[in-house]
Amino acid sequence: MGFITHFFKSTALSMVMRRLLGVCLCAVLMISPSAAMATEITQLSVQRADDGIYLSVDVRFELAPVVEDALRKGIPMFFVVEADLYRERWYWTDSRVASAARTLRLAYQPLTSRWRVNLASGLISSSAGLRATLNQNYDSLAEALSGIQRIAHWKIADASEVDPSAAHRLDFSFRLDLSQLPRPFQIGVAGQREWTISAQVKEPLRLQPGAPPLLPAAGAEGLGK
Repeated sequence: MGFITHFFKSTALSMVMRRLLGVCLCAVLMISPSAAMATEITQLSVQRADDGIYLSVDVRFELAPVVEDALRKGIPMFFVVEADLYRERWYWTDSRVASAARTLRLAYQPLTSRWRVNLASGLISSSAGLRATLNQNYDSLAEALSGIQRIAHWKIADASEVDPSAAHRLDFSFRLDLSQLPRPFQIGVAGQREWTISAQVKEPLRLQPGAPPLLPAAGAEGLGK
């Protein structure tokens, strides 16, 4: 009789544990950031002008709660945008003919409860490289992110660097630069999906006069040109 009672108690406990495990698994799947944190390039266009090649991009992403919390505690975030133009060669590897980069710094200002975005040409290694930059303040985080996500009429190459009669390829990338975070943060966030904001695209270009853009151009203006 004691054995039967113990058996039923063990079985009931196992069922309860399985149900709890199922609930936990469902909760984990519901809060998984893999879908919510996806970074997408929704619009991208390349235009050829008399003085060079111009790029307009619309990137979509959401900040995870842990990233937003770090921002509100005074830790700035650096976003890196890079664009490379390659001339295609059937007889050898493609040749890079132009390269452009810019860094955007997003920071919260607790004294004014406003957000600031700094834009610097090229890649920087610290905040010191942002002294001679374009700065813009925003009333909300959503507005500040909009200024980062939309890049309008960015010159990525001079006219002399490209041959309109040749085939070219664009390599574009956008990412959150975790190497700019304070050292303790770099160790703690390594490999965490919540901190992964990255997207890239490789597309052939049509640089002939009057050629249509790669995709419909973004309708909203970004921070700077």
